[in-house]
This record gives sequence, C-alpha cells and structure tokens, in this order.
Amino acid sequence: MAITVNLRYTGKKGAAQAFAREMISSGTVEKIRSEKGNLRYEYYLPFEEEACGDDNSETILLIDFWENQQAIDLHHASPMMKTIASLREKYDLHMTIERYVSDDKIPEQDKKFIRK
Repeated sequence: MAITVNLRYTGKKGAAQAFAREMISSGTVEKIRSEKGNLRYEYYLPFEEEACGDDNSETILLIDFWENQQAIDLHHASPMMKTIASLREKYDLHMTIERYVSDDKIPEQDKKFIRK
C-alpha cells in the first residue's frame, strides 16, 4: 500500500522556490530519492499562484511518494530530516500536508478518460 504525501510549502518573496533550489543543489533531494522505499520526490509550482493576489507569498508543492509507512518512518529517522528542518527554518516556510493511500486500481468506468 503506497502512500503519497503532498506538502505545500508557503513562504514570502521567493523563499519557497529558494528552499526547493537549495534542496536540489545541495544533493539532499537525490539522497532522499535514493532512500529505500522512496518512489517519487518532486517539487511543482502552481499555475494559479498569481491569482491569489498576494505578490509577496508563494507556494511550492512537494509530491513525496513512498512504498509504505515503514519507508516514511525510516526517512523521518534519517539525517536528511535535520537538513530539511534547518532549511525550512532558514527560509521561514509554513506547511500544509495531505496524505493519500493508493489502492493502485483504476475503476473500469474511469479508464475511458485516461489517454495513454
């Protein structure tokens, strides 16, 4: 049972993007991707950020996908968490989190909407 964790990092004046850039350039992202049980670790920018009306804030979405809870627990116990926490503080980021458990089955009635 795979688990997807969506983390939305919100900061001011480019802080969320700077955080993601530093996570990548420091090699932390590659280390996380190489952890046992990590299936995906990717940052995204929302298209509708400008529509929020606050030019000083921004959001970065992290999609963090793991094989199971045990893999997440091992990640949380890893040295990378200290690095991540430090960078969150450095860039004064706030977060919201959503978790989803994958059933890995697409219902037949939904398959007709998927273009491959």
